[in-house]
Amino acid sequence: MKYVLALDQGTTSSRAILFDEAGGPVAVGQREFRQIFPRAGWVEHDPREIFATQRDVARDALRKSGISTKDLLAVGITNQRETTIVWDRQTGEPIANAIVWQDRRTAELCKDLREVGAESLIRERTGLVIDPYFSGTKLAWLLDEIPGARERAARGELAFGTVDTWLVWQLTGNRTHVTDVSNASRTLLFNIHTNEWDDELLRLLRVPRAILPEVHPSAHAFGMVPAGVFGEPLLIAGVAGDQQAALFGQGCHTAGMAKNTYGTGCFMLLHTGDKVVQSANGLVATACAQTPAKEYALEGSVFIAGAVVQWLRDQLGFFSSSSEVERLASEVLDSGDVFVVPAFTGLGAPYWDPNARGTIVGLTRGTTRAHIARAALESIAFQSAEVLEAMQKDSGEKLAELRVDGGASANDLLMQFQADLLGVPVVRPRVLETTALGAAYLAGLTVDLWKSREELARQWKAARRFEPHMDSSDREARMARWREAVRRARNWV
Repeated sequence: MKYVLALDQGTTSSRAILFDEAGGPVAVGQREFRQIFPRAGWVEHDPREIFATQRDVARDALRKSGISTKDLLAVGITNQRETTIVWDRQTGEPIANAIVWQDRRTAELCKDLREVGAESLIRERTGLVIDPYFSGTKLAWLLDEIPGARERAARGELAFGTVDTWLVWQLTGNRTHVTDVSNASRTLLFNIHTNEWDDELLRLLRVPRAILPEVHPSAHAFGMVPAGVFGEPLLIAGVAGDQQAALFGQGCHTAGMAKNTYGTGCFMLLHTGDKVVQSANGLVATACAQTPAKEYALEGSVFIAGAVVQWLRDQLGFFSSSSEVERLASEVLDSGDVFVVPAFTGLGAPYWDPNARGTIVGLTRGTTRAHIARAALESIAFQSAEVLEAMQKDSGEKLAELRVDGGASANDLLMQFQADLLGVPVVRPRVLETTALGAAYLAGLTVDLWKSREELARQWKAARRFEPHMDSSDREARMARWREAVRRARNWV
């Protein structure tokens, strides 16, 4: 039996999963790491901690598995996207903390870009909207705010990367400065039609080309990890941003197939084949994981999904373990007309409102913790339902089913409510870790462990199918009530 190691570097934890030839998980390592909130709306990570936890959990997984590293063919990497790191090429030391995708500090810069009329250019070249979510304005902020950074970047002394680039650099001993198309497509600096960094966009954001990594297809020989890291020299053979990796791991390789990942945020992707579909309904176009053919997807990004459960746990003390939320929410039959709008870092698709803030509406003297917990869970489904509605308008097609993954997809109460709100079946696969699986598949294709995407698609198996039961009038009434709650959360700052 041969194996592939997937490094899954997420927003709140680093994980490593070892997969066998059948796409089955063999061993897992996972560690949470610090979330740094210097001021309201700012979210940071320590890049050193990101690398240290990712390296250590990989070693944990290999140790637990008991396999010989000689049977390990390759490493695949998937990562929290848009999170921005700049470091010194000589020392490998970051010049500042990583600015996380959730961070909203560049809202004013985004406003300035819109006011000079850059929206249409950015949308046409990148498929994206102007929002602090994406990497480009974060990079511009670092170059402006760290003394001497812009000059050092122009001289080629600094390197920029999203988390995948940082991990490859560190794992290869400060040798390899690369990224893949899926991560590059989230920067506001990359032309998704030509698969190249765009000079006009670089000028717009005043980013020196010398700071940028090389861009490759997602299934590619990115670099070698020396023997001292994991015991044997290993090829990094696949890289993809977490949501594109999940789309790949779910076997959604053809136009019209869609998946939703329920992680810290919620990210729904609809494969659009070899066509870039420009959204008229608040979504973005993005590059799929490429092998190497150009393929694209429509994406709707919900910033706070599973993180609302962490908030109930950590800030409000509702329970000690996130897994307890389903039991608490099940103590009541419904939310009692309470709505939680978890706009803690603004609202993503389809609103793109960085000035929205979290809101709870509908509280009465009879409201209990169970009602709030249920409303928080339901907020995840409401946000995803709005995204799917926008997708169906843009694509002109009604979805046959939605494949789901990520930690919160294990919650039966949430998945049933999601199917009811969408009016389409929600299908949960046997392997929920499809983000890591997608990275493993990309690496395995590169080293010929698997021969084709068709072979990979045949490995996908459903574990449970949630059929919708809610009638359309009830669904429409609930969605209207949700939109009213959202209206009250918008433009707060």
